[in-house]
Amino acid sequence: MLSLSEDKRNFDGMQTIPLSNLAKGRRVKLVAVNSGRKLKSHLYSLGLRPGATIEVIGKCGNGPLILRINDSKIMLGKGMARKIMVG
Repeated sequence: MLSLSEDKRNFDGMQTIPLSNLAKGRRVKLVAVNSGRKLKSHLYSLGLRPGATIEVIGKCGNGPLILRINDSKIMLGKGMARKIMVG
């Protein structure tokens, strides 16, 4: 359950949460990347762009997440994952 401070909604009224908060096995759509141009460009090059379907296939405690995007698997650090909003 999200606290009120974590309950964020995008312009369509859809609830969004940081990717870092998801549990293993969840599939979601990427809504937004809240970062500067350099990181956003890097994430987009990995396929992490708005509209992409992401599945969390591994979570290393407080460490990185392992994601499936299309036919690729990537590992993403918690700091970067906090900047990616999904719904």
